[in-house]
Amino acid sequence: MKKNTLGNTGLEITEVSLGTAFVGSDRERGEPVSEEAIAAGRAILNSPFTITDTSNSYGHGRSEIALGHAVRANGGLAEGSLLITKSDRDRDTGVFTGERALRSFEESVQRLGVEYFPIYQLHDPYSITFEEAMAPGGAVSSLIRLREEGLVGHLGIAAGSLSLLERYLNTGVFDVVLTHNRYTLLNRSAEPFIERAHERGIGVFNAAPFGGGLLASGAREGASYAYEPASAETLAWLERLDAVCAAWQVDLRAAALHFSLRNPLISSTVIGTARASRVPEFEALVEARIPEGFWDAVAALGTPPTSFGTD
Repeated sequence: MKKNTLGNTGLEITEVSLGTAFVGSDRERGEPVSEEAIAAGRAILNSPFTITDTSNSYGHGRSEIALGHAVRANGGLAEGSLLITKSDRDRDTGVFTGERALRSFEESVQRLGVEYFPIYQLHDPYSITFEEAMAPGGAVSSLIRLREEGLVGHLGIAAGSLSLLERYLNTGVFDVVLTHNRYTLLNRSAEPFIERAHERGIGVFNAAPFGGGLLASGAREGASYAYEPASAETLAWLERLDAVCAAWQVDLRAAALHFSLRNPLISSTVIGTARASRVPEFEALVEARIPEGFWDAVAALGTPPTSFGTD
C-alpha cells in the first residue's frame, strides 16, 4: 500500500488511515463494550493500514476500550502501526481546561494500554474560545507539556470549522491537522485550506470522504451529508454523479475515496467503520483502478453545490 510522509513530522504512513468514531456506538452510555466493537477494533489494528485514529470521546470511551482489547491481545502494537488519539472536553460539563486535557490523556492511556502517542490531537474545542484554549494553563499548554515530557510526539488539531482550524495552525504549535467532510466529491471548500497547510509543512488528514455515508449509498430521499439533511441541489448533483459512475462502471465509494487519494497535498485519507467486515472492503476500494477519463467526466459535471461546511 502506498505510503506518504506526514508533513514535516518525518512519519511514513499509508495513504489511507482507519477511523473509529463509530466503534462502540452500538451501546448506550454506561454499558460495556460489545463483542462486535472488540472484533472491529481487532480487525482495524491488524489491517495493513498503518494509522488507527480514535478519540477519548468516541463511543463514550468504548472506541478506545475496544482498541485496547486488541492491543493487549496482540501483546502491543505491530511494528509500523501507529495508534493516535485525541484530547476531548468533559462531555457532561463542556469543561476543557488544561487539567481536563491532562485527564483526557490519562484516560486514553488507561483504556488503550499504551503510554505514548506519536500524534496527539486537540479535538473539537467548541466549548471554549480560542483564547481560553491558548491561555497559560489552558488545554493547548497541557498538550505542549505532554510533548515536552516525551509522552506524545507531534501535536494535531482536529475539528470541522476551517476558520477555527486556521487560527490554531497560525500559532505554530501544531504539526498535523485533521479536517472532515470539507474535501469530498460533494464539497471542495477545504481545498485552499489544504494548500496553505501543505505549504507550511503541516501534515493533512482528510477525514470522511464519504460525507457521512451519502457518497457510499448514493442519492436517496431523506439522506444527510455530514450530520445535516442533504439539500435538493446536492441530491440532484449526486444523481448525475451516479449516472457517470454507472456509465464508467466505477463504484461510487471507490470514486469518493480516490477523489481524496488523487490530491498529493493530502497525507492520508481517514475512513471510518464500526464493523470488522468493512476492513477488507476498504482494502479493495484502495486497490480499485479508475480510468482517467472518468475524472474528466466528473469535472464536466461542474462544481457541486456546497451546502455544508463552507466555514
